[in-house]
Amino acid sequence: MGDFNQSVILEAIRRSGEGLSRIELVEATGLSAQTITNITRRLLDEGLIAEAGRTINGPGKPRVTLRLVAESRFSVGVHLDPAVITFVLLNMTGAVVGRRVVRTQDSDPSRIVETMAQTIDVLIGEAGIDRDLVAGVGVAAPGPLDAEKGTVIDPPKLDGWHRVPLRSVLATATGFEVTLEKDTTAAAVGELWTGDATDEGSFLFVYLGTGLGAAAARDGGVIAGSTHNFGEIGHIMVDPEGPACACGSRGCVEVMCTPQAIVEQAEAAGVFDDDPDGGAANEFEKRFLRLCERASAGETTALGVVRRSAGHLAVLISVLTNVLDVDRVVLGGPFWGPLSDIYLREIPEPLHRRSATRAVRTLTVDSAVVGDDVGAVGAACVVLDAVLTPRASDLYLED
Repeated sequence: MGDFNQSVILEAIRRSGEGLSRIELVEATGLSAQTITNITRRLLDEGLIAEAGRTINGPGKPRVTLRLVAESRFSVGVHLDPAVITFVLLNMTGAVVGRRVVRTQDSDPSRIVETMAQTIDVLIGEAGIDRDLVAGVGVAAPGPLDAEKGTVIDPPKLDGWHRVPLRSVLATATGFEVTLEKDTTAAAVGELWTGDATDEGSFLFVYLGTGLGAAAARDGGVIAGSTHNFGEIGHIMVDPEGPACACGSRGCVEVMCTPQAIVEQAEAAGVFDDDPDGGAANEFEKRFLRLCERASAGETTALGVVRRSAGHLAVLISVLTNVLDVDRVVLGGPFWGPLSDIYLREIPEPLHRRSATRAVRTLTVDSAVVGDDVGAVGAACVVLDAVLTPRASDLYLED
């Protein structure tokens, strides 16, 4: 109960932005004044919060404002994508204080773990912080995962990753406690943490990375699913007349909506006047960016390809929002930025037309607050979330 109440107080202070007095904490949390006094005294002694001036609000003594000490704890976030590995260092408030990006040159698990461990050390060293202040490392990885064992199980775009015990091997390599989470789920946690604290509605998060995934948040938490593999959407059909998919169906998200699929559609439409350089590791990304630039400039063929892909994504989003009945849609991920302007223009109208709840509300469609690093930031936020966010399950008694 004490740990739960401490989390309640820390979360209230964090969400307030400017800090809260002890009296305001009583009002915000419903805890007794004595409980607030006891816990805040302990948090002050541990350096997690600090007194930050006094305010006068009506009669009586001035109130002492309590705020989180941003540098009291840190977390590392790692996003493993088949194309790049992104690393961020966050302070207690969720602000990014360090960042590194390493291209995934080799998908061999042992080499990737070695790269992760070395880069984490560099990141912490560059920031000049004490390793003892790092609460842990969060890793966002493509699914499917075995959450209980901390294992990555055969992700479709990471060759050689057959039941890799990433959580345990990275913990051994770094000496930190490691949390493994699905990339889409981590991204939604990042949006919850860094988004508008006053917006407590539900949302669908659509993640555009090398592949596409989804996550959903409701009542201040992310829906992880029974096995922590919520959001595997690659084989939802968005165009029955589309190309064949490896699953045996046609027109699935995997062959219609992923960045690779969009580039292939652009090549078939004659957008590019040269052949792809098969020897270049990042050739696909270069062509994707060229496509988006030409579409944004109004080039007819390129714009047509991107607009059609937006229509296919609108079909997918409508299916998910009709099932989940959320308040809004958030899109993000490393491949979202170049598409965002066109997609934000093209998606809302067909989404509204297909919405089962269009008679009672209009779904808003927004970009993620964090930007391209949402996976890594979300992974680091998963660590902070475990430290700061109160969970009713923390009150359960074990047999």
